[in-house]
Amino acid sequence: MNALKRAILAAACTAGIAVAAAPALAETTLRVVMHSDVKILDPIWTTAYIVRNHGYMIYDTLLAQDEQGEIKPQMVEKYVTAPDQKSYTFTLREGLLWHDGKPVTTEDCIASIKRWAAKDSLGQKMMTFVSSIDAVDAKTFTIKLKEPTGLVLLGLSKPSSNVPFMMPKRVADTDPNKQIEDFTGSGPFVFVKDEWKPGDKTVYVKFDKYKPRSEPASGLAGGKIAKVDRVEWRAISDAQQAINALQKGEIDYVEAPSHDLLPTLKKDPNINVFVSPLAKNQYVFRPNTLHKPFDNPKIRHALWYAFNQEDFLMAAIGDENYIKACKALFICDTALATTKGMDGLLTSNAKKAQELLKEAGYDGTPVVLMHSTDLKVLTNLAPVAKSLMEKAGFKVDMQSMDWQTLVARRAKKDPPSAGGWNAFLTSWIAADVMNPISTAYVNAGCDKASFGWPCDEKLEKLRDDFAKETDPAKQKAIAEAVQLRVIEYTPEIPVGEWKSPNAMRKNVKGYLTAPVPVFWNVEITK
Repeated sequence: MNALKRAILAAACTAGIAVAAAPALAETTLRVVMHSDVKILDPIWTTAYIVRNHGYMIYDTLLAQDEQGEIKPQMVEKYVTAPDQKSYTFTLREGLLWHDGKPVTTEDCIASIKRWAAKDSLGQKMMTFVSSIDAVDAKTFTIKLKEPTGLVLLGLSKPSSNVPFMMPKRVADTDPNKQIEDFTGSGPFVFVKDEWKPGDKTVYVKFDKYKPRSEPASGLAGGKIAKVDRVEWRAISDAQQAINALQKGEIDYVEAPSHDLLPTLKKDPNINVFVSPLAKNQYVFRPNTLHKPFDNPKIRHALWYAFNQEDFLMAAIGDENYIKACKALFICDTALATTKGMDGLLTSNAKKAQELLKEAGYDGTPVVLMHSTDLKVLTNLAPVAKSLMEKAGFKVDMQSMDWQTLVARRAKKDPPSAGGWNAFLTSWIAADVMNPISTAYVNAGCDKASFGWPCDEKLEKLRDDFAKETDPAKQKAIAEAVQLRVIEYTPEIPVGEWKSPNAMRKNVKGYLTAPVPVFWNVEITK
């Protein structure tokens, strides 16, 4: 080799070294502020939306719903329904890998379905129809039913908490009431545990071996293509600070900007403010049926007269463009919406509430009301509830804490005097509360029910009837009966609907219309 060739080869080698190092310099990072900090990482253990959002970053689902709400295959290549509607056969796509490089198998999926179904309201009801879930081979499995139901496809495509995320079998075998410690997923991003600093940031990087579907992304379905190398969720609890960072270009996206700051954002030529058509939400009050005073349904029923929705909505949101008083349990302007049984309720009739409390024998037992202080859309709810309840004759002990502490505490069955609780308020997206099966707080399955643990055979019988019925008119009649029983038994109370805007810099492109904030398909342009 002559000197010239040696020089060219040396230059090429040097260039190769430079190219190998280049990705670190050219790395694209999307910096976002979510509605809450990430302190819990198991999206099956909790229904908290921030944990659901984390789940969508790193896990995938067998089926998914597109922008129109249609159910599509996701990890599944295809599924076949038996002519008698009593079994489904699912075949996984080729090339699915866990983040540790191991292939995704049907054994992983079966274990994941079972863990999800043990916790989720819809999943629990689905499993009452299931006779077996069996692996045919490493890529194919069957779900066999005792009788036909539409819950299988609806459940496996469930878009919001709890989401049936697929996990490796060794992880999915974890007791569903115990949090997982291994966060290996198969989704488009990898959770960087070493960089996770609660109160500061949560970091995800592109999974370079992820195989997206060929279809365009739509809602939560289609091709999940990671177009940025890194996503950082920055923990900024101060609403004004988050907006300042967005306007300065230090942050690219804010999931839930404070409603009172929207006028400022809308005037900024570099910021896009929008409301997803799928972003309707419902506020709810959740009593704990295990302990006094709310172990008495007659005492709980008095709350329907004590509350009114307008006070909650104006205190929490304050902008009439984003709120709606709606007494329908299953979301206004949807197929199952009804105001049946609601006459005279949610009108702040303190006198009527006082009479009911007296009839029920309320003895002044304090209500330990948990108050979330760090999420702007929740912060003012508990004080309103406290005021209205006290006017009705309740004694209220409001205890303030951040949302993640509330999320951990609400899972405890201990008496209020020993670190437990009596009530809290939260919010659900419409996708979670549109029917008696998916609405978690209508689940009255006793120990299998969500925190609050309502136990009512009548509600469960109605939910079973709904799950078996396919005629829309008959489903509507059952939903009305469910609403009447909810009013009587009071596992929850809806206290108004609201919409949540998003804000992002105008160089952020590709954000999808979905009921959940997801960051595949998103890119940053110059």
